[in-house]
Amino acid sequence: MGNRPSPTSTATVGAFQAKTHLSRLLEDVKEGAVVTITVRGIPVAKLVPAGAEVKLPVRRDVDAWLARLRDLRARARTGRQSAAELVRAGRRS
Repeated sequence: MGNRPSPTSTATVGAFQAKTHLSRLLEDVKEGAVVTITVRGIPVAKLVPAGAEVKLPVRRDVDAWLARLRDLRARARTGRQSAAELVRAGRRS
């Protein structure tokens, strides 16, 4: 693990390293550090101090994405042609 993160710092560790040094990581987090755990370099979890504010998706953000998805699907359904018909039409042009 090398240097221990200072309070309010962030550290990134692999899953094996996190498992091996969990007690030390928990002490660091208790002092205010944030630890990101990765699997093969991809972040999969974050250790944060208890009581820390965790930012989750806001409902209006989710609603906006759903509205965009519905709009996209509606525009994709305009023609009701089969894939074969679309291919034939494309070959004719």
